[in-house]
Amino acid sequence: MLFVLTIIRVAFKALGRNKLRSILTMLGIIVGVGAVIAMVSVGQGAQESIAGSISGMGSNMLYVQPGSFNTGGVRSGMGTMTTLTVEDYEAITRECSAVKYASPGINVSQMLIYGNQNWMTSIQGGNTNLLEIRGYKLESGSMWTKEEETSTARVIIIGKTIVDYLFPQQDPIGQEVRIRNAPWTVIGVLKSKGQSGVGQDQDDIVLGPHTSVNKKLQRFQHIDNIMVSAKSEELIPTAKAQIEELMRYRHGILNKDDDDFQVKSLSDMADLAKQSSETMTMLLASIAGVSLVVGAIGVMNIMLVSVTERTREIGIRMAVGATGGDIQFQFLTEAIVLAIFGGILGILAGIVASKILANSLGWATMVSTSAIGMAFSVSAAIGIGAGWYPARKASRLDPIEALRFE
Repeated sequence: MLFVLTIIRVAFKALGRNKLRSILTMLGIIVGVGAVIAMVSVGQGAQESIAGSISGMGSNMLYVQPGSFNTGGVRSGMGTMTTLTVEDYEAITRECSAVKYASPGINVSQMLIYGNQNWMTSIQGGNTNLLEIRGYKLESGSMWTKEEETSTARVIIIGKTIVDYLFPQQDPIGQEVRIRNAPWTVIGVLKSKGQSGVGQDQDDIVLGPHTSVNKKLQRFQHIDNIMVSAKSEELIPTAKAQIEELMRYRHGILNKDDDDFQVKSLSDMADLAKQSSETMTMLLASIAGVSLVVGAIGVMNIMLVSVTERTREIGIRMAVGATGGDIQFQFLTEAIVLAIFGGILGILAGIVASKILANSLGWATMVSTSAIGMAFSVSAAIGIGAGWYPARKASRLDPIEALRFE
C-alpha cells in the first residue's frame, strides 16, 4: 500500500513539472466526457419527456383510426379513409368486454371569438367519457350532460391557454364565445398539462360534445377516430384483439391485411418513441465520443513524449534497483491519473452543460447515474489503454543506453 501511495505521489510530482501540458492533455478528456454526458442527458431527457406526455394522453388508452387509400399501389397515408362511424363506437361499447370506456372522436380547427379577441385552436368532439379516457381533469366548471350531448347543445370546455388569451381578467365559466358566428357557452376549464414531449401545447384545446361538433362544425357522416380505455393495463392486448375482430366483422373484412382501420395502444406509441429516442441518444453519444478518442490519442502522445524526455531518469531508477515492472507501473499510473482527473472534471462539465441547456433552451435533460458511471469507466479505460504502450516502452529500455541518453 505504501509503495502504491509513493508511486501516486511521484506521478503527481512528475505531472506537476509540466502543468500547462498536463492541463491541455486533460482538456481533451474533459471535453470528451462532458460532451458525452451532455448529449446522453439530452437524449434521455427527451425520452422521459415523450414517455411522460404519451402516458399523460390517457389511462389504458387505445386509439382506433381509419386506414389509408391504396390507389395504383400508392398509399395515401393512415387516417385518410372515412370508414369509422358512430355505430362502430356504439358496437365497441356494447360488445367488447375488455373495454371500460369508448368515445367517438371528431377533430376540427376553428377560430374562437370573444369581444375583440380571437384565437385559432383545435376543437375535439367526444362523449361524456372523454375526460376519463384522455386523463383530463377539470379545474372549474363541469362536464356536459347526456342531455346536452343528445340535443347537440353548443357547450364547450376550454384549456388554460385559451383562458389566458381570451379571458385574462375574468372567470370564463358561463361566458359565450362565437364559433362560425354562433354562440357557444363555456361550461368548464381544464387543468393545465403544459407542453408535450414534442413541444405541443396540450392546454391549447377545446372539448365539446361530438354531436354538436359534428353537426354544427364538420357536418360529416363519419368520425375521425374512436378513443377507447381498457378496463386495466393487463387487458389492453385483449381489448385491442376484441376491437380488431369486431371491426373486421362489421366492415366485412376477411384478411387482416385488408384492414381499413388501425388500432394503436399507448404502449405501442411509447415503444416507438423509445426506440427513436434511443437511436438519437446513441447517435449523439457516438458523435461526442469522437472527442474521447482524440483525448486518448493526446494522452498517449504526451506519455510517449514523457518517456523520451525522461529516458535518463529511467536509467537512473533502473540503476538503483527499479525493475521493468516498477517503471511500467509508474508511467501507467501517470496516464491513469491524467485520465481520471480529466474524467472527473468532464463529469462536472457535462452536468453543468446539461443544466445550461435545460435553462437556456428549455430542453428536457436527465443526467443519470449510468451515464456518469459509463463516463468515469471510459476515462479510466483511456488512461489504461493510452498509457500501456508508453509505459511498456519505458520498462524495456536498456539501463546502460538510458544512462547515456542526452
